[in-house]
Amino acid sequence: MTLAEAEFDRAIGGSLEGKRIDDGDARVLIRAGGDRLRALLRAAAAVRDSARRRTITYSRKVFLPLTNLCRDFCGYCTFRRSPGEPGAKTMTPDDVMHIVREGERLDCKEALFSLGDKPELAFAEMRTTLARFGHTTTIAYLRRMCEMVLENSTLLPHTNPGVMTEEDLVSLREVSASMGIMLESASPRLLERGGPHHGAPDKDPRLRLRTIDAAGRLQIPFTTGILIGIGETLDERIDALIELRKLHDRYGHIQEIIIQNFRAKPDIRMRNQVEPGLADLARTAAVARLLFGGAMNIQAPPNLALDFADSNPVPSADADAWSPLRVLLDAGINDWGGISPLTVDHINPERPWPHIDRLRDQMRRYGYELCERLAVYPEFLDKPGFLADAPAAQIKTHHAAFIQKTTHQTTYQREIG
Repeated sequence: MTLAEAEFDRAIGGSLEGKRIDDGDARVLIRAGGDRLRALLRAAAAVRDSARRRTITYSRKVFLPLTNLCRDFCGYCTFRRSPGEPGAKTMTPDDVMHIVREGERLDCKEALFSLGDKPELAFAEMRTTLARFGHTTTIAYLRRMCEMVLENSTLLPHTNPGVMTEEDLVSLREVSASMGIMLESASPRLLERGGPHHGAPDKDPRLRLRTIDAAGRLQIPFTTGILIGIGETLDERIDALIELRKLHDRYGHIQEIIIQNFRAKPDIRMRNQVEPGLADLARTAAVARLLFGGAMNIQAPPNLALDFADSNPVPSADADAWSPLRVLLDAGINDWGGISPLTVDHINPERPWPHIDRLRDQMRRYGYELCERLAVYPEFLDKPGFLADAPAAQIKTHHAAFIQKTTHQTTYQREIG
């Protein structure tokens, strides 16, 4: 047995005994292939099942792209626009409430606000638009839209406005059930000329880590994660996950880690970039599971994985075993994220969400139960200090019965105490 093989076996054995792997272990496991990859996935699934049984969650949402104007130019993004470009749009309050009311009709419970980063700093047109709405910053307008949703609907806002100051976080915390920002990568190298984040000052990992740190101090239920396949090395991928684990260990505020895979599109700067395959995505999700342990929610967006064409990374006689969603389940994820019966994924509009009823049937076929959750994970509903008054009142008024009847909620209550 080689030294690398011995280190692999020790790391896997420790994880099965309830120990989280360390930095060095992760750097060994992220390179697993063949039979080692199969063992890694088995371990990740076992750790997930020991804490969460075989329950897979999702949030029934509407996607609200409040504005796609953005001062950043990321090499993989089709969402951002500059003023005057085809498709450039900032939603009005009426636009927001129209979608929210349609979402209510379809029993959605989350209002996901995604938007470009600080467009008013780059574009006079955005400053004029904000002034027409009675605001000077995009964050202030977002806060007002969240207030409006809370006051006039049953939906719970989840906000993703990019890099935020502590003042921004304090303001939005009062009107958001949960918040988030993708770290994407901890490597400043990706900001260099020719890199995916060149021309995107808000993708500086130091700024994004500062936002996540401040969210922890403010006790905000927070979503974050990494974007794989954009030019990072495997070690840089682990660096990002380790940074997130340090922050969560300090504050206990990260409610989920998203492992998102880059998908090439014909109209982006990185259109010729090789996409990460299913084995790479599954391996990364499995390492994240073992780094964070069974208590963390690990998500992979299903619409970005449904059409993987690479060969099955874990060969099996089971005809369903090569299904991308089955492989990701085998890698230890426990959440599919937000899925909308109404709105498209405005970040990846060419990739439709799975149909919820069909997804539920598929999960049952694989031996899992698909359970709906709220925008804020159940672990945080009764965690002291983690919900502001307005979203807490919204949950109590409109969602108490949902929480009471939801299978995964009662499971979590037993485990959390």
